[in-house]
Amino acid sequence: MEINEIIEQRKDKFNSLQAKGIPAYTKADASGVQIQEAVSNFQEGRRLSLSGRVVAKRLHGKAAFLDLRDVSGKIQLYFKEGILGQEQFGLLELIDVADFLGVQGELFKTHTGEPTVKVESFTVLAKALRPLPEKWHGLKDVELRYRQRYLDLIANEVVRTVFAMRSRIVKSIRDFLDARGFQEVETPMMHAIPGGAAGRPFKTHHNQYDMELYLRIAPELYLKRLLVGGLDRVYEVNRNFRNEGVSTRHNPEFTMLEVYQAYGDYETMMLLVEQMFSFIAMQLWGKTQFSYQGTTIDFAPPWQRRSFAQMVQERFEIRAQDDAETMLRKLQAKGIAREKNRLSRSQVTKIIEDILEQDMQSAPTFVTDYFTSLCPLARTKKDDPFLSERFELYIAGMEIGNAYSELNDPIEQRRRFEEEIKDLETDEKKAVDEDYVAALEHGMPPAGGLGIGIDRLVMLLADQPSIRDVILFPLLRPEGQHTP
Repeated sequence: MEINEIIEQRKDKFNSLQAKGIPAYTKADASGVQIQEAVSNFQEGRRLSLSGRVVAKRLHGKAAFLDLRDVSGKIQLYFKEGILGQEQFGLLELIDVADFLGVQGELFKTHTGEPTVKVESFTVLAKALRPLPEKWHGLKDVELRYRQRYLDLIANEVVRTVFAMRSRIVKSIRDFLDARGFQEVETPMMHAIPGGAAGRPFKTHHNQYDMELYLRIAPELYLKRLLVGGLDRVYEVNRNFRNEGVSTRHNPEFTMLEVYQAYGDYETMMLLVEQMFSFIAMQLWGKTQFSYQGTTIDFAPPWQRRSFAQMVQERFEIRAQDDAETMLRKLQAKGIAREKNRLSRSQVTKIIEDILEQDMQSAPTFVTDYFTSLCPLARTKKDDPFLSERFELYIAGMEIGNAYSELNDPIEQRRRFEEEIKDLETDEKKAVDEDYVAALEHGMPPAGGLGIGIDRLVMLLADQPSIRDVILFPLLRPEGQHTP
């Protein structure tokens, strides 16, 4: 049967309900229980009220069986004309799979031992004018799953499990940090100056103030202002926006955790992230080992470390002292980026990182010793001014996090901001954040800062290959166009 014909039939049933004076959209019994509670605490003869979506319907003359589902589970409903009366039992002809019902009745078990509700009365809560996808067998079209996530959640139990896990992961992060004296805060999502990380911003306009604003690419500079203000341990679970490409690991809108601890450094952040990730795994499974895409990963500390400076010198003969032109020339000598005539230092290093990322093992790895010229917000190492106290965290070949010993010298910070602006491409817009520099001039304690990509962490823990599988509503091209 064609979809339009099905919709018309359902509209006819809706009209029939209206003609009988029965509302098709009404309130549920707020005193009802969830289905899982009724099943888990089964008591023969217990009277209760349940609400949920009809997911199966079987008519047998003067009796009928329906399956009802809510977020917690599913249960069988038994309808009998002799109990309901002819008029109300006849209303079942107007009920379709996907409709929402409220039912009242008593629990019993069938001869096969299945928990069932003997329905004494029922109410139509919401009439569905469209059918469920593919007769409840699940959505197979990946593009449709992302575009109509509500159908994906209805049809695919594993999807509901993934997003339930995501909520548990974020809660575990909060529990871990709260127990260690960190204060959760909120910072602006609209910035007058795009800053705090590398990335192209989305631009908007505030009408009342007649000013250009940018959706934040990172909350870092605001969070460090709070360190200046005396909030020694802060964190934010924040939404960031970068007007850049999309892939199985990138979405223009994404969720980050940022953590800042006064009197700490990047070594402090290494210990913190090892302990936090182990805590999350223990909360989920009671162990630190899990599987991602067929590979076993273990969050038990200590994690291995590798030097970025050493890796690029061994593979590309590039040193931290090299300028962008020299770096590009050495890459081209290895057959890389030969079509390029000029690249900024950060662009050259992005090429290097993309190549090295492919060499990363599955085990959690801290990549340290990044070039100071690539870390405008990080403190330099005492024994080598060309390298910074920074790490990037890689797990299963993905960059999951980034951390610094934070630079708190306002004179050096201004110089680095100005150097960073000189290195930008002509179509990028950035300016020195004068207020942030002024905040540093008031004194910021030495600190460690950490950023973790929540979406990628959920990908790992939920064993999902694409970032779109862990974001409820990922950004997609207009319908009809292919999304990469």
